[in-house]
Amino acid sequence: MLVFEYFTASGEKDRSIISEAEALIFSLIDDLSDFNVDWVINDSYKNKIMEYDNVNPVFIDCDIIDWLLDNAKNFNNAIFIAGENNNNLYRITKILEENGVNIFTSSAEACLKASDKFATYESLFNIVPQPRSFRFKIDSKGYWKRAIENLHEKWQAEDPLTPLKLIIKPLIGVDCEDIVVINDIADLSYDLEKIYPPESRIIVQEYVDGTDISVSLISDGKKAVPLSLNEQFVELNSDEGTYFGGKLPYDSKYKDEAFEIATKAVESIDGLKGFVGVDLLINNDEKDVYSVYLLEINSRFTTPYVGLNKITNFNIGKSIIELLNGDLSIDDLDVSLDGEVEFKKVGDELEVRRI
Repeated sequence: MLVFEYFTASGEKDRSIISEAEALIFSLIDDLSDFNVDWVINDSYKNKIMEYDNVNPVFIDCDIIDWLLDNAKNFNNAIFIAGENNNNLYRITKILEENGVNIFTSSAEACLKASDKFATYESLFNIVPQPRSFRFKIDSKGYWKRAIENLHEKWQAEDPLTPLKLIIKPLIGVDCEDIVVINDIADLSYDLEKIYPPESRIIVQEYVDGTDISVSLISDGKKAVPLSLNEQFVELNSDEGTYFGGKLPYDSKYKDEAFEIATKAVESIDGLKGFVGVDLLINNDEKDVYSVYLLEINSRFTTPYVGLNKITNFNIGKSIIELLNGDLSIDDLDVSLDGEVEFKKVGDELEVRRI
C-alpha cells in the first residue's frame, strides 16, 4: 500500500502549510495500522517519523510527482492526500491510474471536474442550489473588466433595489486562496491583474451573505454517507479570503438540508469516492428561496478529517479501503460521533483539541 501526502513528500518548508499537511498524514497513518504500508516522505522529514510496526518509510529528495512517474508502477494499491494546487490532485491520480494502481480516492476524471469550480457548477446545475456563476478569462487587453461589468448590470437589473455584490475566485484554488469580494462594481479595477495575471481563469459568482459550513462524507462511488456538519472559520475581506480552521460537529437547524444537498451533489458526479468534503453556505437572507447553497466539492481528504479521526466511532481510513474493495457495505457504517473537536490555525501551527 503506497501512502503519501503531497507537501511532506515534496519537501515543502512553509510551516503554515506543513502543519496542516502533517496533521492529515499522521491521522491517515494512524488509521492504516492494520495494513502494511510504504510511506513516501521527503528526506527533510526524517526526524518526524515515529516507529510504526506496519510502516516502511521511503525517503525521497525530489517532488513526489517526479518520483511517481518512475515508481508508481511498483505498487498495487495507494491512498494519498493532495490538494488542487497546480492541478496536483488530478495529475497524481492520473499517474497512478495509468500505472494500473488501485486507488482508494476519487478518480482522476472526478478530481478534474471537482477541482474546476465552473465545471462543478455546470454538472450540478438544477440539481442542487448554487450561487449564480460565470467563467471568465483574464485577457491581456482588459476586455475581462467590461465583461464582468456587463454581467453585473444584467444581474442587478433583475433586482434593482438590492445592491449586488460579486465574489471572484480562481477557477482552481484551495482554502479561500485569492478570493476577492466586489462590494461595489465601481471598485472593479485592473489591479485585479496583480492577483489574476493575463491568461488566468476565474469564476465570478453572485455574493451570498451567510455562514460558511462544510459536510464531510464517505462515498463508495455510488452512495455517499454524510459524517458530520462542520463550521468553517473563514474571513472574507474585499481583497483577501482566509481559512483558519473549523469546528465539528456543528449544530444547525439546516443540518438535514445541508446533508441532503451534499449527498446529492457527491452522488451526482461519477467517480467521487473515499473521503469527500463539500463546502456550503447557510444563507442569512431568510426571504430567499434557498436556505443552503453549495459552493464547491473537494474530492479529497480535507482538514475536518483530522478532527473526525478523534471522535468517530469507526476507523475512517480502514473503512474506505474495505468499502472500495467490496469487503464492507456503506449501509453498515456506524457514523456516530463521540464529542466535539476544534481545529484552528494559530500562527503557523494547526491546533486540534477536543471541546
